[in-house]
Amino acid sequence: MKPSICYIFIVCGILFSACTATKHVGEGDYLLHKTNIHSDVSDIQKDEMLSYIRQVPNSKIFGLFRFQLGLYNFAGKNAENNWNKFWMRFGEAPVIYDERLTAISAQQLQKLFINKGYLNSSVDVQVSTNNKKAVVNYAITANKPYTVGKYSVAIDNPVLQRFATDTLISLIQSNMHFDSEVLDSEMQRISDGMRNRGYYNFNKDFLILLADSTNKGNKIDITLDIRRYLKRNPDTLSKYIFKRFKTEKIYFHTNQDANLLADNQNFVQQIDTLSKSGYYIIDEGRPFVSLDALMHNTYIQPNTYYNDITVERTNAALNSLGPVKFANITFVQTGDSTLDCHIVIIQAKSFSTSLDLEGTQIAKYWGAAVGLGFVNKNTFGGAEALSVKSRLALERQDSIWAREISGQLALKFPKFLLPGASANFRRKIHANTEFSINASYQNRPKEFDALNFGAGMRYLWNRSRYQHSFELFNISYMQFDVAPEFRKNYIETGEYNRYNYDNRFIVRMGYNGSFTNYNNNRPLKNFSTYRYGFESAGNLLYGINKIFGTKVDENGNYNLFKQRYSQYLRGDVNIAYNQIFDKNNRFVYHFGFGVGLPYGNADIMPYERRFYAGGANSVRGWSENSLGPGAYQRMPNVRSRDYNQVGDLKLDLSMEYRAKMFWLLEAALFLDAGNIWTIRNYPEQKDGMFAFDTFLNQIALAYGGGLRLDLSMFIFRMDVGVRLFDPAIMQRTEQWRISPKINRDFAIHIAIGYPF
Repeated sequence: MKPSICYIFIVCGILFSACTATKHVGEGDYLLHKTNIHSDVSDIQKDEMLSYIRQVPNSKIFGLFRFQLGLYNFAGKNAENNWNKFWMRFGEAPVIYDERLTAISAQQLQKLFINKGYLNSSVDVQVSTNNKKAVVNYAITANKPYTVGKYSVAIDNPVLQRFATDTLISLIQSNMHFDSEVLDSEMQRISDGMRNRGYYNFNKDFLILLADSTNKGNKIDITLDIRRYLKRNPDTLSKYIFKRFKTEKIYFHTNQDANLLADNQNFVQQIDTLSKSGYYIIDEGRPFVSLDALMHNTYIQPNTYYNDITVERTNAALNSLGPVKFANITFVQTGDSTLDCHIVIIQAKSFSTSLDLEGTQIAKYWGAAVGLGFVNKNTFGGAEALSVKSRLALERQDSIWAREISGQLALKFPKFLLPGASANFRRKIHANTEFSINASYQNRPKEFDALNFGAGMRYLWNRSRYQHSFELFNISYMQFDVAPEFRKNYIETGEYNRYNYDNRFIVRMGYNGSFTNYNNNRPLKNFSTYRYGFESAGNLLYGINKIFGTKVDENGNYNLFKQRYSQYLRGDVNIAYNQIFDKNNRFVYHFGFGVGLPYGNADIMPYERRFYAGGANSVRGWSENSLGPGAYQRMPNVRSRDYNQVGDLKLDLSMEYRAKMFWLLEAALFLDAGNIWTIRNYPEQKDGMFAFDTFLNQIALAYGGGLRLDLSMFIFRMDVGVRLFDPAIMQRTEQWRISPKINRDFAIHIAIGYPF
């Protein structure tokens, strides 16, 4: 029997086992087949209610099959048999209906509704059984909600009074729904505000909210107060809770045990210290990182009031330094209202190497690449990261080899380098500064040789869920040596744009950012991610040329070192929305849009800054760089790449269903749409220009499926895309690929990471 037929039989057997789901359900037990929640109000989300259910059925894939249960049921009933152990280990045991867990779920649901202000809510549970399967229905009657009446603060402290009664920022407002989560958040807000104003010993647990609903209909009066045991000790309130503390000195303990902290003042005095402006570094030998680097990444400052925010930012900044394994921050009271800060810093390995292997397939040509990398995370003793990367790529083209060799050298400083900026300003910005240089050589026999030299400087910084990168400048110079036959057949005939093969300068600056609202505390809540970027090239040079009246060349262009430079604007945005059903199933929707506009000193965007479509992260029915622009038809008998298949405008739309199968394996089904277009009518890219009356008919469609291996550190992905609608086919009846051909309409993609 052929292996493929064996696989089909196994999969069919597993699916059949999923259909006979009660195979391993004992006598008198019931498989939990389904749980339903019905509520008569809509202001509490279904996903939030589901999180309170203590027992849920076995998960399904594609919303149809309990594949993991099928794997388990594929095993025989003898649990000692090794074959059976194999399938049971990778499968999921049947969820047996538990009356106790159902009762607890009902109690938890009622508690949720009470916490949301529905104090008179009730939960009715109905269980129906049939064929050893149980269906549980939770019917919730919310009744009329309670709202907040009068809100008052009964704490005799002017600072807390002023902070808590500010109606512009208080979370508790009259006539709002009574919500215990909002009340708890308000106490946390007050506690955070006090601690950030220097009240080091203040804690949310010292506060209490008293609710009074007697004789007020569905109104609840709320009073904020200090707990009774504290009110009985006024000295504790004045000398401990409402005492404002300043941080006097900051000690860095390097290369020491994390438990050896500085409440032992004799120890501090016995060790030689380096000090500067109230900061001290303590080490029995030579510190592995400089005091200046530690100071720059420390937001806690001497002789300032204690602040939780500065502690959190310091902890994040120090732990992000390459040579730091981890940092631990503690405070010791040294006087009636003074603290010393002690930071223990444990050293990490400063050197690391990497090896990257790649496989590529473009058109009918296969290739491979290898990359080597080296990083020194503490090059000059100040947490400066020096990285060196090299890459060699080969591609077999019939009987010849194309090759590319590249290298990059980058040096990243853990500080914001800007002449004239003060230390406080640089600390506040807290951006890393990176300088880089790179070079590459590309040899495509019978086509061209290309040399590329570049250098740049950029700032990188993070703020909570935001990441930013601002490229102050990036200069690149490309030099081409085009083969005479290639120039004659493709460039001089006008089939390829001549500008793509002219030597050129690109002097650009730009910004890239990203944001996610993913919540670690609620991993099953729907979330979105955003990536966006903007860049500008040649505008500063063009302005200088205009101001000083620089002469243009015979073609009316300005030159830099006798070479025409590019001038353009470019922007793009990518949005992905994750709709999560449970831990094993989700839909992910993706929208991507980009546009580039050449002007002034340029008639066309540089080839390397234009957009392409197709590939592992785009419309997956096409291989990389093989779709579009518009209805452009790929050149016949072209080599591995058609250099006209790039554009100035890009649209990507995708919908992907992801399901966890078993072990580390995930499956996906997807539908992709998109294309690229040119903004201007370039003769070399016929039918590629964007027009409002034609672009809808030029959106390519593809569908397919894939498998992913979740190796924790990265996702190994293989997708198979199939063309559904091909706008490049002239015959309208052939554009819809109802009967796709293997050698034309399929594309296989192997990649690392999710496509979006």
